[in-house]
Amino acid sequence: SLLRKAAMATYPSRAFVTSFCAVICVVLALNAVKFPKSLSASVGLKAVSRGHGVFCQAPRRYLGEKMQLQRRKVSEEARRHLLPTFAEMAPKNDLLLRAARGEKTERTPVWLFRQAGRHLPEYNQYKKDTGKNFLQLLDDPKDVAEVTMQPLRRYDVDAAILFSDILVVPEALDINVDMPGGKGILVTNPLQGPEEVEKIDVSNPKKLVEDRLEHVLAALPEIKKSLKAENRDIPLIGFSAAPFTLMFYMIGGNTRFNQTMGEEWFEKYPEACDLLLTKLSDVIVEYMSLQVERGADLLQLFEAMGSYISEPNFSKFEMKHLTNIAASLRKRHPDIPLMVFARGAQYANADLQKAGYDVVTLDTEADRAFEVNRLEEQKGEAPIGRRVSIQGNFDPKLLQEGTEEEVKSAVKEMLQAFGTQSLIANLGEGLSGKEDPKLVKAFVDAVHSASEEMNAQAAAQQATAA
Repeated sequence: SLLRKAAMATYPSRAFVTSFCAVICVVLALNAVKFPKSLSASVGLKAVSRGHGVFCQAPRRYLGEKMQLQRRKVSEEARRHLLPTFAEMAPKNDLLLRAARGEKTERTPVWLFRQAGRHLPEYNQYKKDTGKNFLQLLDDPKDVAEVTMQPLRRYDVDAAILFSDILVVPEALDINVDMPGGKGILVTNPLQGPEEVEKIDVSNPKKLVEDRLEHVLAALPEIKKSLKAENRDIPLIGFSAAPFTLMFYMIGGNTRFNQTMGEEWFEKYPEACDLLLTKLSDVIVEYMSLQVERGADLLQLFEAMGSYISEPNFSKFEMKHLTNIAASLRKRHPDIPLMVFARGAQYANADLQKAGYDVVTLDTEADRAFEVNRLEEQKGEAPIGRRVSIQGNFDPKLLQEGTEEEVKSAVKEMLQAFGTQSLIANLGEGLSGKEDPKLVKAFVDAVHSASEEMNAQAAAQQATAA
């Protein structure tokens, strides 16, 4: 209890407190035969400060299984997992973590949706050198780690995000996904009706994820090792698509055709839709939870297909599942910030704040002043006890056609609208591949420099007033 209070009282002491507790946990793990369960329980093998949920998950998992009413040694396999996990500490650059929690930051953190990938010449060269396409790269954790690291070498972003795809979850459920050039995402065996929804077996969603998505999960520690090797001490973001977005593709929806498929299913098969969304939610919770256990510092949920569901159906079918996902992840990982992006469904932002997310994302179409005011007015309903932090919403078109001066000007306009605090600067939609890396760099650097300048001006004004 004293350690927890100390960690929460003064932020600079967290590293010491965390290190001290990690040592205690390691001693307990390696000497399990000598310590009764009551002692390990009294020490409290859980996070002592916000932001350290990653390394604290392993002791809960392994010691809970290996020490139940017994005094026996932790297996060698468990030791190999425990020691690297205990060694994980909160990143030195924790700007994004603090912004997500609504804590004060000296400058506004920034990262980019789809920051790794096809807009980078080095990514295209890497595909050529390896002879692999996008989907093939996702099968190898080392390839995933390399591609995840590429934008970090070019841009001073404040987070890495797992290089993966939103449709790995349907693939784990035996949905075939193809990405032929110029045709968008194609599902070659979409669900044909309620009877096929019934057949989807998620009776043990954790085992399903561990068995079918191990190649994705294995990439997270590889990325962590790469971050350490290159001395890039920043948070790692894990992610998943939201239930409706997955359902949209699984039933044959496509952004170029079959755009109304989701709405048609809600009208024809409401019970089957709810069942499918429930099954997907169960898998998403396990998938994201296991990402935390493998090293993710934050979690991002993407409702990428929010444009293809009506507001009434979003409220009736989808919202309860988004709420349940947030509640389940919060219960398992109370120190891991939860970010959500309802692209094309910005009407849901206030409800997402009420659902318990730490960060909501504004898309390019959002009215900044309206959204900020609405969230501020309804912050009393937020379970986190404050207004959610905001993420977004720079228009990536400026990174294709603009100039560096236009980018800098637009960044200042965005910061003036949102303020520099409780803000994660990002885009209102993902990079498309047509962006100029020079302009992307200008955006990242402008966020840092302009926010630092605005913070300095605010501090000077406060000093003068005092």
